[in-house]
Amino acid sequence: MDATPSVALPVDASTGIPRSPPEPLTMRGREFAWGSRTFVMGIVNVTPDSFSGDGLLAGDADPIAAAVAQALQMAAEGADVLDIGGVSTRPGHDDVAETDELRRVEPIVRAVREGLPNMPLSIDSTRRNVVEAALDAGADVINDVWGVRLSDGLARLAAERGAPLVLMHNREEARYQNVVAEVVADLQRAIDRALAAGVRREQLIVDPGIGFGKTAEHNLAVLHDLHALAMLGRPVLLGTSRKSTIGKVLDLPAGERLEGTLATTALGIQSGVDIVRVHDVRENVRTARMADAIIRR
Repeated sequence: MDATPSVALPVDASTGIPRSPPEPLTMRGREFAWGSRTFVMGIVNVTPDSFSGDGLLAGDADPIAAAVAQALQMAAEGADVLDIGGVSTRPGHDDVAETDELRRVEPIVRAVREGLPNMPLSIDSTRRNVVEAALDAGADVINDVWGVRLSDGLARLAAERGAPLVLMHNREEARYQNVVAEVVADLQRAIDRALAAGVRREQLIVDPGIGFGKTAEHNLAVLHDLHALAMLGRPVLLGTSRKSTIGKVLDLPAGERLEGTLATTALGIQSGVDIVRVHDVRENVRTARMADAIIRR
């Protein structure tokens, strides 16, 4: 007789084994079949003070026209989704009032939606009112750079609107005992909170938050062990484009970090990344296609 008792799953319980690859996600009629290839998210910065120098409010040009032109170019270069944000997240950035952020992003989301009716659009904001207005204007995805915070306001909004939600890792201070393990654990707790708020699992995407609440050494450690995020069972978005860690390693300003970015794109794909969030779409699309041909076959 077998002395080892067997354990049955509770009624309605999941297996606890993440699906690999995660279930596909459809946005604007486009299927994002995770694991089939790498998807590229183009960055549209509606700010005057972006760390990368590409903020559309930095010059004298009409920001709406400039945003639409940039969006059209990124679409032509192969972007699969565009991420629109109205507040810089660089260290030491100026605070922006909610009304100003709203005034920046809402008309641009609306204009880009009119110019690209079938392009999935993401809104990069932590404020519910701004996100809600952007969704009303045509955005599809919520990109929350504080996805691991205890508040579930944006998760509840995502559940109400049926919007995909990017949960990015972040911390107020770069304090860790084991940075990779803690990033994974923080993101798992964020997933659990989002599910409890009513977001469907297939709508969730995780981002390790390179450059957010981490030193350069922390960022490199997370990049080295990106494959660990696979245990979360969700698609992984990687945002390293022109980040300061690349500048520190190569001793280069933001405008000269393309090659470093492309290296992280290729190595990230090798580690299982599903989406790369970038400023330079054409070059990253080409890098992703070559890496996919080798890694994803």
